[in-house]
Amino acid sequence: MAADVFDVAVVGGGPAGLSAALSLARARRRVIVFDAGDPRNGVAEHMHGVLGHDGLPPSSLLERGRREIEQYGGVVAGGRVETVHVGSGGIEVDGPSGPVRARRLIVATGLRDGLPEIAGLRGLWGRGVVVCPYCDGWERRNDTIGVIAMGPRGIDQAHQLRQWSDRIVYFPNDLGEPGSDELRTLEGRDIRIERGRVRAIRSSEGRVEAVELLDRSVAVETIFTATTLHPRDQLLRDLGARTLDDADGSWVVVDPDGRTSVEHVWAVGNVVDRRSNVSVSLGAGSLIAGAVNADLTAEDIARSMRAQSGDER
Repeated sequence: MAADVFDVAVVGGGPAGLSAALSLARARRRVIVFDAGDPRNGVAEHMHGVLGHDGLPPSSLLERGRREIEQYGGVVAGGRVETVHVGSGGIEVDGPSGPVRARRLIVATGLRDGLPEIAGLRGLWGRGVVVCPYCDGWERRNDTIGVIAMGPRGIDQAHQLRQWSDRIVYFPNDLGEPGSDELRTLEGRDIRIERGRVRAIRSSEGRVEAVELLDRSVAVETIFTATTLHPRDQLLRDLGARTLDDADGSWVVVDPDGRTSVEHVWAVGNVVDRRSNVSVSLGAGSLIAGAVNADLTAEDIARSMRAQSGDER
């Protein structure tokens, strides 16, 4: 059976992918979105700092987006895409219900947060244990906030959170003693330092109660920490997309319009940009959709010119 043919296939149904698909569907492009249903912020009960949607559950935003895309004739398909083939005949996506052909591909598969291996932490992720002050700082204002350092940026995180609460407890954990200059800045802002290895997080009924060190327990109400970022970019790597290593890992490279090094393949959102929160992803999806549509329009013009000249290649 012949594969369905679309102008654009979008792999990833988070804010970036849905935003791109909505703009393209409104541009009367035939669009299909493959949504594995595993968004990065799926554990969060509410979004914050998203203009016009502050406090809205992330699942509600995505549900609205899917309906809007379908309203303009786009297709949203559930399931995970494992392989994509790019060749002279176009792009073929091995979708859950069979092959789908497309002229262009947008990968918006996001990233996965690797959580610190601390007993009791995983079950509190997205509730009592969080990572982004701009997403959760207001809701934790005036809490006793524990900052568990997982790298040198932990001190920066502690200083940043000081504007939300004057009760910040910094846990150097395995990083050891802060340097003399760092120590002065922490003490100068009344940030308490609790030295020693963190062995567990104690909680009750889903609420953080304390950070357990090897020899004592320190009461806190909220924990901020850092995660290891794992972009879900295997599809892009399998296609041979160029990557670049930095202090935060290895990332697929895109130009300002989201174009990868693979012809006719774009990428947007957390899969290529660690800074893309919901608001940034929504804007980036719209921007990249415009670039993809312009590329399709250039191809449409070229085809029309060839047809006029009798060259049907």
